[in-house]
Amino acid sequence: MLLTSKKPSPSFALFWRPFRIYWGGTLPARIGEWADFIVLNWAVLQLSRSPLDLGVLNVCRLLPIFLFSWLGGVLADRLPRRQVLAASLLGMAGSTLAIAWLLHEPSSLIWLFAAVFVRSVFMAIETAVRNAYIADLVPGAALSSAISLHTAALHIGKMFGPAAAGWWLASMDGAPLLVVYSALLIAAALAVSSLEDGRPRRPAVRPAEGDKGEAIRYIRDTPLIRALLALSLIPMTFGFAYSAVTPLLVDAFAKGDAGDFALLLSVSSAGALLGTAWLSFRPVEAVGKWLIVSLLAFSLSLLLWIVSFEHQLLCLAAMALAGLTGQLYRTLCRLAVQLTVPDQLRGRIMSIALMDRGFIPLGTLLLTAIAEYAGAKTAGYAMGWLCLLCVLAFWRRKELWNISTGGRTWND
Repeated sequence: MLLTSKKPSPSFALFWRPFRIYWGGTLPARIGEWADFIVLNWAVLQLSRSPLDLGVLNVCRLLPIFLFSWLGGVLADRLPRRQVLAASLLGMAGSTLAIAWLLHEPSSLIWLFAAVFVRSVFMAIETAVRNAYIADLVPGAALSSAISLHTAALHIGKMFGPAAAGWWLASMDGAPLLVVYSALLIAAALAVSSLEDGRPRRPAVRPAEGDKGEAIRYIRDTPLIRALLALSLIPMTFGFAYSAVTPLLVDAFAKGDAGDFALLLSVSSAGALLGTAWLSFRPVEAVGKWLIVSLLAFSLSLLLWIVSFEHQLLCLAAMALAGLTGQLYRTLCRLAVQLTVPDQLRGRIMSIALMDRGFIPLGTLLLTAIAEYAGAKTAGYAMGWLCLLCVLAFWRRKELWNISTGGRTWND
């Protein structure tokens, strides 16, 4: 039963017991997820010394999100979401144990890449189902709070997970940390399994044959939506691939170790968490203006980060600013789409907009290829300048500047 016997605040998600159990059970797994990211990236770099191999690893990690998220959405609509979510978490746990074994007994990187790809299939399904299941855990009045807390959990994980991995790798092998992450995934699956299925849902209705075509036609006939979708391509392809360039710069120029890599990602996530909090509590009316300005600030932050890489404090400040402005840009871009599309097309258009994450593996592969043949710093400059050129290309689009809201806000 969704409601408890007491009368909690209808607008704060943590007052609702099902969401508390879900959030408390999965938060440690979010921290483990980013610790795992540090371990894998650093291990591959140390094993092969090849930036291109690092790019392949991140393609295997991110490409299934683009390819299999649709499958997760179908399963979420046709099967009990709680059961699918728990099963996907267990699948992630099993494949993480396989990855830990492959790191403990080093063999061909092909097997490691294959195991990461398989786990990412489970992760793609888990992500899609998780985002649908949140709405089953709270009443409508608390949904905005639940989404904000969910976003905050992702950034808490990205802030503390890398720090934990950096501390661990300073004195121990990374494989045992992956075993810990697997145990956290099992605990998350048990927490989800302890819940009920939430509000009854109407049986899934098979969409009309022309649904996808209607959404495509709307995008084709609406210049503003085309501009918003196009505006996200370059930043998502190159700008948000900076996590893949970070270990290369740490290794090549700062003469650092996994702890320095982890520190940079933690600082970036702290900035992103600040951006999420700012948008959660401060209504944004001039969405278009803030969207363009935040992308400009994100591009300049990336360039400042590359220029200042050998100056620790300035480098950390630039990374925090990149996390803050990048999160503002991503959230405002989603909000701009929400404000523009009609309600009857919102789900389909948003599903297309969210596919922009699938371009991150392409950017990762291209940037690491540049790093392989021209050096890591050249790849970093390419990342920042391409984002800046994207801003300049859309600077005069008045329809973007004019997007506004009466104070409502969503979180990415």
